[in-house]
Amino acid sequence: MDNITAYSVELVKDPFGILTGKRYEFILDLDIDEEDELYSENGIYLRVIYGGEEGKMGIVKYHIHERVTDKYMDFDLEEDELAEVAAFCKEHLGEAGQ
Repeated sequence: MDNITAYSVELVKDPFGILTGKRYEFILDLDIDEEDELYSENGIYLRVIYGGEEGKMGIVKYHIHERVTDKYMDFDLEEDELAEVAAFCKEHLGEAGQ
């Protein structure tokens, strides 16, 4: 995973109480090397849903999008990249509006 240049995080509201635990939505702006297959002149961002119950938190799902067009990009992150994203999300959970 290349550098995360900016991010935002929000607590996902569950007014009907359907989900167990809490869910957080992270938007991560990525700086991708031009040689990487993910590279786009328009920029790339990652939308991550991170959550679960205390002690069992992790990435629920993620999507890669092109920044300018908001176009979904059908790529999967590698295991080490997912681990890096999960660690970043865990570290920044406290910044979500409760």
